Amino acid sequence: MPKSQAAKELAAKQKAEAKAAKERRKNSDNPKDWGTWKQLVETFKMTRKADPSVTWWVLGAVLVPIVVFVVLGIIITPWWMWLVVGIFAGAACGMWIFSRRARRSMYTRFKGQPGSAEVALSQLDKKKWTTTPAIAVSRQQDVIHRALGPGGLVLVGEGHGNGLRKLMAEEKHRHEQVAYGVAVITITMGEGKDQIPLEQLDKKIKKLPKTLDDARINEVRSRLKALDAMRPRIPVPKGPMPTSTKGARNSMRGR
Repeated sequence: MPKSQAAKELAAKQKAEAKAAKERRKNSDNPKDWGTWKQLVETFKMTRKADPSVTWWVLGAVLVPIVVFVVLGIIITPWWMWLVVGIFAGAACGMWIFSRRARRSMYTRFKGQPGSAEVALSQLDKKKWTTTPAIAVSRQQDVIHRALGPGGLVLVGEGHGNGLRKLMAEEKHRHEQVAYGVAVITITMGEGKDQIPLEQLDKKIKKLPKTLDDARINEVRSRLKALDAMRPRIPVPKGPMPTSTKGARNSMRGR
């Protein structure tokens, strides 16, 4: 049966909307809108700016396994099978080396900036951990972040001196009041004694012994939502915060 005019118009509208959405994603600067290939290319570009040698590291990681397996293929036939294995092994090694170099350059780029702990927390498994950046920020740019997952309820502080200790103590007390028996773990990020460096922060949290199951995590999460709802609404920029006084003041005003 021929399509009615309404059906044709609906199909044309859906096609136009799909085309517009595709064009928007193509020109978007939001990584969430990018495809896997574009994300990989953009990540490589950013990594190469901070680590120019990444190209040679990746090429070496790809070529060495290929050469090794080709040599094996010359000795043990059929050679083409060993070549295929070498290509797959080289691609896997190249991706592994690239991911490690990209991770290191990311931490190098953000290290020392207020709010940079959010970068490490973003590396946690989102299926297991719920992270909330900058739940508390002082005028001195002391920052408290939060993570909730199998390892417990974790507060991560970054800053200096008594200001950070006071802010951390206040937040720990607030969270203990709603956690109801769940221990509040505090971690201070930094380069000093008893502090965890940025590049080791996510590993430290992942290694925490499992103390909460899914039901308990959901229960604590709902209580934390109530706690956050009582906080004053202070606009805080996402990601590492500006280091200049003017930039920080404008960001806190939401400009």
